[in-house]
Amino acid sequence: MVETWLVELLKGAGRFFLHPVLYYLVFLAGILGVKRVKRERKNFHIRAEDAYFELRQLFPLGIFIGLILSIITIAAGIAVPFAAILLIAGFTLIWSLTTHIRLMSPAYTIGAAFFAIIMIAQNNWSIPLFSKAFSSIDDKVYPSLVVILGLLLLAEGILIFKNASKGSSPKLAKSKRGQVVGVHEVKRLWMVPLFLLIPGNALHLPFEWWPVFHLGAKEYSLIFVPFAIGFHQQIKGMLPKESIQLHGRRVIVLGVVISLLSLAGYWFPLLSIVVAAVAVIGRELLVLIAYLKDDSRASYFSKKNNGVMIIGIIPESPASKMGLQVGEIISKTNGVLVRDEQTFYEALQKNRAHCKLEVFDTNGEIRFVQRALYEGDHHELGVLFVQGDRKFDEKIG
Repeated sequence: MVETWLVELLKGAGRFFLHPVLYYLVFLAGILGVKRVKRERKNFHIRAEDAYFELRQLFPLGIFIGLILSIITIAAGIAVPFAAILLIAGFTLIWSLTTHIRLMSPAYTIGAAFFAIIMIAQNNWSIPLFSKAFSSIDDKVYPSLVVILGLLLLAEGILIFKNASKGSSPKLAKSKRGQVVGVHEVKRLWMVPLFLLIPGNALHLPFEWWPVFHLGAKEYSLIFVPFAIGFHQQIKGMLPKESIQLHGRRVIVLGVVISLLSLAGYWFPLLSIVVAAVAVIGRELLVLIAYLKDDSRASYFSKKNNGVMIIGIIPESPASKMGLQVGEIISKTNGVLVRDEQTFYEALQKNRAHCKLEVFDTNGEIRFVQRALYEGDHHELGVLFVQGDRKFDEKIG
C-alpha cells in the first residue's frame, strides 16, 4: 500500500510539469515585469525592481502554502472530477486574456468552472478533445470544488497580506485637480500547486470511511495541479503596505467563511451553488470596497511644503542601506532645506563623500540618517520622488 502511494505521488508530481498553466504563468509573470520596468523608466528614468521581480514572487510562498493545503485536501479525502481541472485551466487562460490580472483569482476561475460543469452535465454538452473526461460527470453538484475554492481564497488572502506589498511599484498619475501625484500599483501572480484526488484506478482506499468527502468512486489517482492566483491593486490615499495588508486580511476572512460554509454542501449539495455565488460576489465586493475607500482619500504621495516625499526606493541603493522608507519626507540634505528634486540633488553635491539627511517619518516624527558615500554609489541615492515635470500614466479618481 505504501509503495503504491509513493509511486502515485511521484507520478502525480510528474504530471505537474506537463500542465500548461505552469509555463503560462511563468510567461505572464515575465510580461508583467517587463511592462512594469518600461512604465517606471517612463515615469522616473529608472526602474525600481528588476524585470525578474514578479517571476521571483511566483513560486516560493505559493508552493509552501500549496503543500500545506495538499495535506489538508488529501487527509480529508477531497476529490474532484478531472473535467473540473480542465475547466479551471481553461478559465485561467480566458480570464487572463482580458488583461485584468485580478480575474485570475480562484473566486473567478474555480467559480466559473463550478457553474460550467453543472451546465455541461445538465445539458449533456459534448466537449471536443475531452469528451471522455466530461462523459464521466453526471448532473450532481460537486461540493468539493467549492471547498477547494474556499481554501484557495484563504491562500490568496495570505499571499496578498505577506507578499503583495513587497516591491509595490511607484507610478505617476494626474489627480482630479489636474496635479501630478504619486500612486503605488501591485500586479502580482502566484502559483499554488495542490495534490488532488481524482477518480481513477491507481489507489485503493486504506479505510472504509476514507475519503471523507468523496465523489462516490472507490479508487482514485493523484494529480499535482498548479493553480493561478492573480492580484491587482492601485493605491493613492495611504501607504501601500497598510492598504494592501488590509485588503489581504479581508480576503482571508472571506476565505475562512467560504471554506466553513462549503462543508455544508456535502449534506446539502444545492447549498454549494449559493456558497460559490457568495464567493464570486464577495470577492468582487472587496475589490469595490478597496477602490471606493481609496478614491475617497486625498492623494498621499503629493507635493509637500516641508520637503520632498519619497515614493520609491531602489533596492541595494544608498537610500535602501540608510533605511529610508516609502512615505517619508526629506526636509534637509547636508543642512540645506529641500523643496524639490533640484535642491535635493544640489545639496547632495555639497559633500560627495558623506550624506546627512533630516527626515520626517510616516508618523511625522523627525529623525536623522547619515552615511558615507562611495565611488560607484547611485549619484541620486536611489530615491524616487513625486516632484518634477515627468510624464504620468493616467488620470486617477
